[in-house]
Amino acid sequence: MRRFNVLRCCIRAVRMLEPVEILAAALVGLAACMGLAHVLELPGKLRLTEEEYRIVQPIYYPGFTVGGFIGEFGGILVTAALIAITPKPSPALWLRAAALAALLGMHGVYWLMTHPVNKFWLAGQPVRGAGRSFFALGSQPRPRGDWRNLRDQWEMSHVIRAVLALLGLSLLLTAMRI
Repeated sequence: MRRFNVLRCCIRAVRMLEPVEILAAALVGLAACMGLAHVLELPGKLRLTEEEYRIVQPIYYPGFTVGGFIGEFGGILVTAALIAITPKPSPALWLRAAALAALLGMHGVYWLMTHPVNKFWLAGQPVRGAGRSFFALGSQPRPRGDWRNLRDQWEMSHVIRAVLALLGLSLLLTAMRI
């Protein structure tokens, strides 16, 4: 009887696996799309003057903030849940763990490289509600020399984040095929 209950539990977990895999891939795909959007506009933004760049930069908020919260946090949480219901041991488990590591790395890059510069670009901008609290986290960066240093840090952080998001997505999709 005990063996039958374990088997029934395993069958239920496998049935749950596919929808959770699809949700994780969709959320991480959203995070990857947002990173790629920044990468694709990079050549054009590097041609902007300081005045033009300062005008353009605030347009990303709140759209990318909301999308980032859904895609990035959602992707991390659902990938962690996916790991929890993945049969052990299996190659899919290791691929999903590596995907989660890539997503956590992407998140770390945000807090170490992107967020401090976001605070600089948003200084003096009207930010309301949850966005105000979110962007108040951390300390204000001190500009190091030229404004291009902050621009380059912000832009490079998004290139790194896009690569990590695509790596995480690729690992999740590979695990789905196993």
